[in-house]
Amino acid sequence: MASWNVVLGPYHNHKQTRSFEISCRKRDKDRERADINNYPYKVVEITPPPKSLGVRCFPPNLQCGESVTIEGQAYTISAVTHRYQLRKGKYEPSEKRIDVLSQGRYILNLYLENLLEQS
Repeated sequence: MASWNVVLGPYHNHKQTRSFEISCRKRDKDRERADINNYPYKVVEITPPPKSLGVRCFPPNLQCGESVTIEGQAYTISAVTHRYQLRKGKYEPSEKRIDVLSQGRYILNLYLENLLEQS
């Protein structure tokens, strides 16, 4: 079971009145262990020309065919790539990347593949 620390810090809103912002985060021991699995994903939209959508944090168990929402737009994952680098005799994770297609493009590709198989 994960334990959480609650951190209270000063927060200033637009009306210049003082209130507090509450942010919850895991204890450092739990966070170090979770950082291995929650390495951020580099997101690339693969519709020609490829377009980088930045680095985003997603759950560690993403799979092809799942839907994700980035900045209000829905995408479908077409590939998940995990890269490792050899450091001091051990392979360590260096990058997680997901290739995505917009939902409309994904459906169009499925339709076109179906037409190709039928011909």
